[in-house]
Amino acid sequence: MAFTWTKDLETGYPLIDSEHKQLIKAADELVEACAQGKGRQEIGNAVEFLSNYTKTHFAHEEDLQVKNKYPDYAAHKNWHQAYVREIENVATKLKAEGATIALVAEVNAKVSQLIGHIKTADLKLAQFVKNASK
Repeated sequence: MAFTWTKDLETGYPLIDSEHKQLIKAADELVEACAQGKGRQEIGNAVEFLSNYTKTHFAHEEDLQVKNKYPDYAAHKNWHQAYVREIENVATKLKAEGATIALVAEVNAKVSQLIGHIKTADLKLAQFVKNASK
């Protein structure tokens, strides 16, 4: 399953959308590597990217939420924190077990989960901020 940027992922905030596009690109690169039989070689790069990306990107989103007094901030932040822990667990597994097909599948599932979050929680945040600024 390829990951592609689509209009329904746009929040209207250039920084957030740019970071979301980076995520989609990295995810698609992992899928492409898997299609070429190189998923296990690329999983380390994907996990490192996700680890760095989530910490930076989530901080940007949370800053936007605080600045706009977003009422679902606590729940959104809790989701972010749980997701970062999940990615750290994947990184720990990678170090302990090495690159496995199961781990590649788990990373792809985590990326899908994050894209689902973008389509729901992040777009809800974007709509709130747009409405609040009217």
